Amino acid sequence: MLLHELVSATDAVASTSSRLAKVAALADALRALEPDEIGPAIGFLTASPRQGRVGVGWRSLSNLSATHAAEPTLTIGAVDEALDRLGATDGPGSVATRATVLAGLARAATPGEWDFLSRVLRGELRTGALEGVLLDAVAKASGRDAPTVRRAAMLSGDLGATARIALTGTAEDLAEVGLEVGRGVLPMLASTATSPAEALETLGGAASVEYKLDGARIQVHRDDDDVRVFTRSLADITHRVPEIVDATRALPARRVILDGETLSLDEDGGPRPFQDTMARFGSETAPEVALQPWFFDILHLDGRDLIDEPLSTRLEILGRVAGDARMPGIVTDDPVRAEEFSREALAAGHEGVMVKGLDAAYAAGRRGKSWLKVKPVLTYDLVVLAVEWGSGRRTGQLSNLHLGALDPDGAFGDPGGFVMVGKTFKGLTDATLRWQTEFFPTIETHRSPYAVHVRPETVVEIAIDGVQRSTRYPGGVALRFARVKSYRPDKRAAEADTIETLRALLRS
Repeated sequence: MLLHELVSATDAVASTSSRLAKVAALADALRALEPDEIGPAIGFLTASPRQGRVGVGWRSLSNLSATHAAEPTLTIGAVDEALDRLGATDGPGSVATRATVLAGLARAATPGEWDFLSRVLRGELRTGALEGVLLDAVAKASGRDAPTVRRAAMLSGDLGATARIALTGTAEDLAEVGLEVGRGVLPMLASTATSPAEALETLGGAASVEYKLDGARIQVHRDDDDVRVFTRSLADITHRVPEIVDATRALPARRVILDGETLSLDEDGGPRPFQDTMARFGSETAPEVALQPWFFDILHLDGRDLIDEPLSTRLEILGRVAGDARMPGIVTDDPVRAEEFSREALAAGHEGVMVKGLDAAYAAGRRGKSWLKVKPVLTYDLVVLAVEWGSGRRTGQLSNLHLGALDPDGAFGDPGGFVMVGKTFKGLTDATLRWQTEFFPTIETHRSPYAVHVRPETVVEIAIDGVQRSTRYPGGVALRFARVKSYRPDKRAAEADTIETLRALLRS
């Protein structure tokens, strides 16, 4: 298949808000793929090439200058081969070799194809073709039962492999995909609730209320002495976390799959900032800061698959296996007790709580209503400094906001100026996007290749989950999970929240 056909499908997906239309467009493209093209195509559609990171980042792409092809001739197979070469390039001379391969790929691509590939390589496709939509498209294209496709993807942890089985194999082949110790499983996801009481009402009875750590998701597999640790995205990080490997080997189980979180603790036993955990999480060498695992679910134990068992059964078994490494939690149907436990979690320095239905099976890869996360939402009034042009469905519209906090004393610049603290394109309705595109050019000061810079006078209310230390921004702080709540025309820029207010959120 020509890459152009896949790009056209993603354009169709990005141009509609209809889930059915997205599924239909993707299913049409999937049907036309050759067997060897299925895995690479799925990787492109999810902005997760099968080769993983290939050493090409924003700087490499922005510095590239090439004359693109006038007509589409580039195939999915050719792109996949080029990514193989990029991923295999290492050692002396690798930078020049990688640049040559990348330039050749850029010349072979049309402008539209190169825009698509650049976004795939940056992991920023933003077409709305999320995994759930793709799974439905695989089911539609193959004529297979959607729940069976979802279960196979969950248990294999590989959407591309699942798509190939569904599209080229039999229904029996798909149904035979099972849980394997040592092979990552797509993690179960949570929806949100505004309070523990609301979560209990949604679940309709007693529930497990557990700490929600500000840490990193882990999935741990043990087969005798062989232990593997996976991230949320199923990257194998076993070699980076020897302390988690040792803790798992100490558990009373021969073969087990556990789901949990990990974070690092300070000298007083409190949680270190999220950044410290993630820095440790990504380290290739044994550091001074150790990670501690907390497990909140168990999927397999000594030959018995547990994913279809109710959570109440899994928690009872988990308690016997995990011991002190079990995530702190209570079972209650009392909203008052649930609220008290939530306050206890916050006082201990954690994000909030998870509230989980006791009768729920482990439905990996989906955001159902069986798991609900409750975290305090913080809102701040910030000022728009610039706006980036959108891509995909937002092409031609001003989308991604550059956000600044007031610096009244000039600690990080001019007194009364603004310090950039992050970006966001989340929470914007179609009407807001149209308004932004019309309004911000009227207060434009200058333009860069990707953004319209504006007078710092527009106040916008931003919801965040917190902040983290940053060396990228001059104020030393960056927003976490920022999203737009509303514009505040009733407020002047001088009334915006200050950089010191945000810095005060940093944990010491």
